[in-house]
Amino acid sequence: MEREKIEYLIKGLAVRNIDGYFFETFEEAKSKAIEMIPADASIGIGNSITLKNMRISKELGDRGNIVYDKTIAKSKEESKELKRKSLLTDWYITGTNAISLEGHLVNMDHSGNRVAAMLYGPDNVIVIIGINKITNTLDEAIYRVRNIASPQNARRAGFNPPCVDLGRCIDCRSTERVCNNLVVIEGQNNNGRIKVFIVNENDGF
Repeated sequence: MEREKIEYLIKGLAVRNIDGYFFETFEEAKSKAIEMIPADASIGIGNSITLKNMRISKELGDRGNIVYDKTIAKSKEESKELKRKSLLTDWYITGTNAISLEGHLVNMDHSGNRVAAMLYGPDNVIVIIGINKITNTLDEAIYRVRNIASPQNARRAGFNPPCVDLGRCIDCRSTERVCNNLVVIEGQNNNGRIKVFIVNENDGF
């Protein structure tokens, strides 16, 4: 992506009290996150293909951090407990479904634990995002969340709402609907609490 667009996005985040960082690779972004997070900090991990591919949860755990990652839970009960504990961690690391060039972070959640942690709870939040999730406008970001990210996430989670077969949102009321919490983060009250790591690679839904 053109450097001018990245700089425009980072400026758009700054006026929203959100820190923006740019990296050429996910490996560089992972190294920065590990450097930034204290070795004795507790960390929550959002459910994200990007984060799984980065294996950041394992590296932080191996270093000695207390890591709450619901994707490695062995039961629904354990998953629920890990999601709850993630809300009170020192740091939270997650992906995002879309980001506009103006700096809007847009997400759709099934149960809401991921967006809840982004909004309030953890003292610091790192959002790691590939350039494939950058859109020109807020409307395009919402469209991307509904019609690109959500059908793929539903399939990945083993659900079968209409969008899985149709490849687009019809605003269904299926019992297997995963689109329950649409959240647009416009800015932050606490300057720098959210740190967005923009990576010049494609990954995730």
